[in-house]
Amino acid sequence: MHRLDLTLPQPLHGTAASRAIERAAAGALPSHTLMRRAGVAVARLAMALAPHARCIWIACGPGNNGGDGFEAALELHRLGRPVAVSFNGDAARLPPDAADAGQRLRQAGVPLAAQAPAQFDLAIDALLGLGATRPPEGPLLAHLRRMHAGTAPVLSVDLPSGLDADTGQFAAELGAAGAAARHCLSLLTVKPGLFTAKGRDLAGEVWFDDLGIDPSSTPPDAFLSGRPAPAARPHDSHKGSFGDVAVIGGAPGMTGAALLAATSALHAGAGRVFVGLLEADAPALASEYALMLRAPGTLPLDRLTVVCGCGAGTALGDLLPTAIDQAAALVLDADGLNALAADRRLHDALRARAATGRPTVLTPHPLEAARLLGTDTPAVQDDRLGAARRLADAFRCTVVLKGSGSVIASPDSTPRINPTGNARLATGGTGDVLAGMVGAALASGLAAADAAAHAVWWHGAVADGWPAGRPFSATQLAREAGRGLVQR
Repeated sequence: MHRLDLTLPQPLHGTAASRAIERAAAGALPSHTLMRRAGVAVARLAMALAPHARCIWIACGPGNNGGDGFEAALELHRLGRPVAVSFNGDAARLPPDAADAGQRLRQAGVPLAAQAPAQFDLAIDALLGLGATRPPEGPLLAHLRRMHAGTAPVLSVDLPSGLDADTGQFAAELGAAGAAARHCLSLLTVKPGLFTAKGRDLAGEVWFDDLGIDPSSTPPDAFLSGRPAPAARPHDSHKGSFGDVAVIGGAPGMTGAALLAATSALHAGAGRVFVGLLEADAPALASEYALMLRAPGTLPLDRLTVVCGCGAGTALGDLLPTAIDQAAALVLDADGLNALAADRRLHDALRARAATGRPTVLTPHPLEAARLLGTDTPAVQDDRLGAARRLADAFRCTVVLKGSGSVIASPDSTPRINPTGNARLATGGTGDVLAGMVGAALASGLAAADAAAHAVWWHGAVADGWPAGRPFSATQLAREAGRGLVQR
């Protein structure tokens, strides 16, 4: 068992894949082995998290997740730790492994109560696991709300109860969160839903125990992105060695978006950065003299990585089809995506571009993704991995679906989920900064999927490492865009 190192790549297995691995392992082992191993792992982590607990509350549900809780209670009781076990379900209908664990728990003299104890120093959530098909309700929901609103640490067994292992969706309403630290011990496999949508908030710090089973023979549904290695920069190099980026955007009143993208591309290591502002009378770039202003129509797009759409409004006109047709590499963001969604001819142009082998990255937030897919934001958020895959397949390019646990998908490949970033990025302009960082990574020569994954990881990592007392803004983020991304 170990705390998951979010700097390392990690295969992620969803419900069907995890069930297949579980069935194969259970068939090769003596009865009840996996559940007993799970219980020992939960107990060990519980003792590490709350070594001086006067009461450990273990809330057990009606399925195998509850059985894991029974086994954990048995192990803690055997080691002399004070436990209070609640159970809400019909003991006669428990699955075989869970029924065995429950019977042994009763034989050990540990009572099962319907209610939570009045006081506890650690709560173990073993209510609903991988096989749950309905949101928590009744006493189970009441227990979850009590954990969620409390101050005692919460340890979820395999998944936070009610969290969809594949999508990170959570259907119930828990109310305001308390001060409780949250931990999740993912068992046998690591699940995608822990790292996107609601998963990161509900899971907290993720731990992993493979229960002695190697899942590598089953293909993962996604990968958790690891920390990219910084790109080496030889002494014998010059500005032309690291690629040229052109940012096209910045309609009247919105030039800041284009300048943010350009500033981040510059600081993220692009050799030269050109800015083609759509506002003809834009002020001089006093803050970044290294940026070079050009009329958008004069840019040699076939020799540039083009970041198109930041603050563009409806002013792109013929520039967007030209960029799709000519750019050596292309990042479409913001209003570039809105224009794409509104014009089916551009869909065909983007697919034709893909046939030439030139790289393209789309960077939609959920609403922009919904427009591109002809659906609504809730549908995108209900299955972020699926939405990113559909976009990548439809447009034959790499897609970054932004949000908590941004998803990076490319045609005919396994998607990646990014583990970095926090609520600081819920600030105007941070998406423009990311677009510029993706552009710089593409200009350096990285393949589209790698460029997107690298930029997204470091974009989030800069926010994660932001000093607590230092004001945060997209402008400051743009100037920190090179932290860790390139080796200078």
